[in-house]
Amino acid sequence: MSDRIAVYPGSFDPITNGHLDIIQRGLHTFDTLIVGVARNSSKKSLFSVTERVEMIREAVGNHPRVQVDVIDGLLIDYVRRKNSRIILRGLRAVSDFEYEFQLAQVNHSVEKEIETLFMMTSVRYGYLSSSIVKEMAAYNGPVEDFVPPNVLGRLRQKFSAATPV
Repeated sequence: MSDRIAVYPGSFDPITNGHLDIIQRGLHTFDTLIVGVARNSSKKSLFSVTERVEMIREAVGNHPRVQVDVIDGLLIDYVRRKNSRIILRGLRAVSDFEYEFQLAQVNHSVEKEIETLFMMTSVRYGYLSSSIVKEMAAYNGPVEDFVPPNVLGRLRQKFSAATPV
């Protein structure tokens, strides 16, 4: 039987405990989980792609079944190159579903062999997003329950260097 490989794509700017929850739970279903950091030209990122990859690697440790990589180009091309047929996506709320459904439909129409599987986030992370974390951290808000310790340190570092508004 071949390995069950899934690609979990996202901007992860920064990775949150909600993302880590999806990674941990995804490992119950897949033999290998590739966390793919996407370059998203439509979003203004706080952290560089290199920083995001480092933070994810630090957060997951040396887990033998988790790989962290950068996705350049189309996601479906990347998934094919990794010998996977599964895209794993986390859903927080119904509002996420419409956008994710559109992406899944487009990807499937282009490549019939690739499926998108949705995993509902755990209830305690249903409200959590990287955008909320960044906004709270920018105002020195309490984000320690939302991100792993290594990310907390980097957020504090980024925002302590920023000029106050």
